[in-house]
Amino acid sequence: MARFLNNDRQIPKSEQTMSNLLTILGSGSARPTRDRQPSAQLLELDDKQFLIDCGEGTQIALAQMGLRTPRLDHIFISHLHGDHCFGLMGLISTWGMLGRTKSLTLHAPSILESLMRPLLDFFCQGLPFEVVFQPHNTNRHEIIYEDRTLRVSTLPLKHKVPCCGFLFEEKEREPHIRKELIEQYQIPLADIPHIKAGGDFITADGRHIPYAELTFPAQAPLRYAYCSDTAYTERLLPWIDGVDWLYHEATFAAEDEHRCKDTAHSTTLQAATIAQKAHVRNLIIGHFSARKVSVEAMLQEARSIFRSTIAAHDKMQIELN
Repeated sequence: MARFLNNDRQIPKSEQTMSNLLTILGSGSARPTRDRQPSAQLLELDDKQFLIDCGEGTQIALAQMGLRTPRLDHIFISHLHGDHCFGLMGLISTWGMLGRTKSLTLHAPSILESLMRPLLDFFCQGLPFEVVFQPHNTNRHEIIYEDRTLRVSTLPLKHKVPCCGFLFEEKEREPHIRKELIEQYQIPLADIPHIKAGGDFITADGRHIPYAELTFPAQAPLRYAYCSDTAYTERLLPWIDGVDWLYHEATFAAEDEHRCKDTAHSTTLQAATIAQKAHVRNLIIGHFSARKVSVEAMLQEARSIFRSTIAAHDKMQIELN
């Protein structure tokens, strides 16, 4: 069960550093409205921070929520429609004024660098940190970021411009050794890596203690899939099969399905169908149309197919598990 945090207060520092926390900074589409800003999410996994898309107003949402981003070194941009990237220049400029020195990597379609370099040169002269452009191919499913504890892969989508989502996956962790047995069997510290790797232990008097008795499994690795603007496509299914959390756009209600063909977007029912066919644990729908819509009615539409669905709203925080 997801835990939703109180969005009507400043976030204490202790909660800002929680592991596996998703913050919805913007849940609307196309343009800002009174209630929703364009797409942006802050994902915190394994004590790292990642920004996914950066629509207009992203830095304002961060400031309003009192969120600090000292561990945010990578931004992932799904595609180059303005409602997913217009916030980049303002955020980078502000970080420059605040004296950021760590480099920032932008994972995005290759054309972004040619578009942004002149703006950075004009508006951000003397920027105290390096902006690194890391292009990816939106048509391929491939790993574009990897470290010791997690990896990020692209998810090719079906939109009017080159576009991809992102799959964030924690790596398998070593099992935990039962601390009480270390003392009981006088296990040397040097033997613990061998045991965690699957080895048994032989005591000083020759007793054989099996690996399964000495350890217990680590928490299962988390998988989060972000699917931004896309028409319905079952090409996604093998890549997102069984993910713990799926964010899938649901720009339109079912009655507006006819609009999907021209806009290359999805309906509530289509997002829920993808979640059902991919056997995901939880679905988050968002990217709601700027036209006046009943999000509650859209949520009920999605739940008619996939019960474990929630509707995103700005400043929502979800503790992923």
